[in-house]
Amino acid sequence: MYRGLKLLFLLCLVLQSACNEEDSNEQPAPALPDPVLPEAELKDRVLTEGLSHPWELVWGSDNFIWITERAGKISRINPETGAVTEVATIDEVEARGEGGLLGMALHPDFSSTPDVFLVYNYSKAGTYTEKVVKYRYNGTTLINPVVLIDGISAANIHNGSRLLITPELKLYITTGDAANSGRAQNLNSLNGKVLRINLDGSIPVDNPTSGSPVWSFGHRNAQGLVVANNKLYSSEHGPSTDDEINIIEKGRNHGWPNVNGFCDSNEQNFCTENNVVEPLKSYTPTIAVSGMDYYNNGQIPQWKNSLLVATLKDNTLYQYKLNEAGDEITEANEFYRSKYGRLRDVLVAPNGKVYLCTSNGSNDKIIEISRSN
Repeated sequence: MYRGLKLLFLLCLVLQSACNEEDSNEQPAPALPDPVLPEAELKDRVLTEGLSHPWELVWGSDNFIWITERAGKISRINPETGAVTEVATIDEVEARGEGGLLGMALHPDFSSTPDVFLVYNYSKAGTYTEKVVKYRYNGTTLINPVVLIDGISAANIHNGSRLLITPELKLYITTGDAANSGRAQNLNSLNGKVLRINLDGSIPVDNPTSGSPVWSFGHRNAQGLVVANNKLYSSEHGPSTDDEINIIEKGRNHGWPNVNGFCDSNEQNFCTENNVVEPLKSYTPTIAVSGMDYYNNGQIPQWKNSLLVATLKDNTLYQYKLNEAGDEITEANEFYRSKYGRLRDVLVAPNGKVYLCTSNGSNDKIIEISRSN
């Protein structure tokens, strides 16, 4: 019996040694790919109606949807009931054509710093002008206006203007060329630009030019702006050709009015001499790209890592799937074509639901999109 146990013990040692030798030569098992989740079925419903030219949708830390309407009204919408509560009406807003109260941003730490940033057009000593103003929300209305930047030319068309506060607490502002295309290449003009300022209105020390709010230039009329993948994306209206989806780069020239869309043969010299940034995508004929947001929520898995863009002329919500690096559009899909008319803005809520606002001029609506399965 002792001899049998000894042989069994020696056999175990041999097997253990062989296993250890095999393990020492074995490569680590490759990481398993992320599971492919089934596509979510979508449902849409009208959350709120009876609005007039809503322009901006922002999710508040109070779990309400904040909106601007072009005539000067700011409101909060209950995302469960659709009930609208007016916050304030800015009396000096002057709505002309495409102008009026446009973009809005809330301070990222809104619960402790309830600042509301607005950009709007008004009459400055008889001259149509655009400015950015910071207000304080007192729980009921907006108080204590502080002008952060003024003197941006305005017009009946091409006013921009989207606001975005990034995680490093910088305020980005898109401005249109205000119907004067030459302003876009003029670095002394605030028009046709993406501007970048601190939340108190001062100029960041790391801006491309000392003392200037200009972050990028050569823009016609950008109305969408979102940060994702450590990149700043914009959507920009072209003339009769070349709407653009862009990655905004610090200090770079985006071409307008000398370049529309990608650098064609007759534009190549200007592109080379001026270090022009080409878009991720362009559309001819134009579709009037407007507000945009970034989707990366598991509620609608087929939309993960995508830009969602509302369009006015095309009456459609576009989904642009990005590659892993976020620097290429790999897929484009269309939703709700002509179902709700002109679409001005799109908002992704923290819970993965998506909200659209129409811009039809009468009885405008907020649409909720969610998964149904």
